[in-house]
Amino acid sequence: MLKISNLTKTYGEKKAVDDLSLHIRAGEMYAFIGHNGAGKTTTIKACTGLLNFDAGEILIDGVSIKEDPLTCKKKIAYIPDNPDLYEFMSGIKYLNFISDIYGIPAAERNEKIGKYADMFGLTADLAQPVSAYSHGMKQKLAIISALIHSPKLLIMDEPFVGLDPKAAFLLKEEMRAICEAGGAIFFSTHVLDVAEKICPNVAIIKNGKLIAGGRMEDVRGNSSLESVFLELEDKDSSFGKDWGDNA
Repeated sequence: MLKISNLTKTYGEKKAVDDLSLHIRAGEMYAFIGHNGAGKTTTIKACTGLLNFDAGEILIDGVSIKEDPLTCKKKIAYIPDNPDLYEFMSGIKYLNFISDIYGIPAAERNEKIGKYADMFGLTADLAQPVSAYSHGMKQKLAIISALIHSPKLLIMDEPFVGLDPKAAFLLKEEMRAICEAGGAIFFSTHVLDVAEKICPNVAIIKNGKLIAGGRMEDVRGNSSLESVFLELEDKDSSFGKDWGDNA
């Protein structure tokens, strides 16, 4: 569903992402972890077509994000860590705007908006301007807008930041449902215990390089994810292994 091959992105003389390869198949959920500045957001933005890259290839369901970005963007949904929404719109106008972009018929969009707005407790606020929303409400609106067109691939950058416990639980349930339906999920997080509990797969990035990846139990071994992450953070080597083949 998402195949990253030898991705490289440079800012000046700094390699933000360095020859990174990772393969996420249909039905898989991957947590993407690393320290601040490790290259997580750069990788994610490259996967969504928001950021050009210097070398490598990114395929979304077999389609190149460079060669056919529009087709790729129809297959994905992206939730950034800080949703940049049109604040002059009301919540319902924003959701209808997103539905128009994806060509979702009126009956289908109304059903999905009603379902997800009720689920995330936002129905009573949809008539209000987005500018009046709290950060958590904006995050919920961004989640609803991402789920409306039933994406094949959901990409998220720190999706649980700002969510209350109930909303976080509901998002996790939706993530599982997407994978069970044959979709895939790729998300970054600093909340390692959440990643460990809900995610069957993990990829760890350091200084732009993938230093570990694959099944959670294989990467973690008999330790906790936190222990493994901290241990790998202290190492300078990527162990000479191409983790992209196993991911």
